Amino acid sequence: MKSARGKGTSKATKEAVKPADDRKASKRKAAPVSVADKGDKQRARKDKKAKKDPNKPKRPPTAFFVFLEEFRKTFKKENPNANAVSAVGKAGGQKWREMSAAEKAPYEAKAGKKKDEYGKLMDAYNNKKESDAVHGDDSDRSKSEVNDDDEEEDAPATKEAPHEAEQEVEEQEEEEEDDEEEDADEDDED
Repeated sequence: MKSARGKGTSKATKEAVKPADDRKASKRKAAPVSVADKGDKQRARKDKKAKKDPNKPKRPPTAFFVFLEEFRKTFKKENPNANAVSAVGKAGGQKWREMSAAEKAPYEAKAGKKKDEYGKLMDAYNNKKESDAVHGDDSDRSKSEVNDDDEEEDAPATKEAPHEAEQEVEEQEEEEEDDEEEDADEDDED
């Protein structure tokens, strides 16, 4: 075995191994993440996601998906034993790539019509959303919040300045201290 390595190769192999050892030594083990920490992170991600409006119109399908709707029906008739969704998708994708532009045109036209309808629905949706914001739609707010606003509007506008409120607090504290001193004096007399 010594003859196979030779003198020069042993140094080269040690140098080649050395960086690998350094990489292993420099890796630090991450602190184990507890199950509770994972749950907190997942909840935080869910909270960050914007909540979807159920009234918002659904996006229209592309030409390929319009084609795939029809293709799926014919594929199921020809292959009743194929239950996998991926099989339909793969076969549909392959056929779509093989189709010419003339064959794709009717599907693209249907997709265009659906896209136009979607545009009209989105315009109506956005206009309704803007009008609700301008008119102050109270449907999202609870009744108590609405009633609180009404009471505030009816109440007279007698808000004290912050420094006046601080003075009142100081006066109350002084009165309490005086009362405590008087009580202490009475206790001493007894």
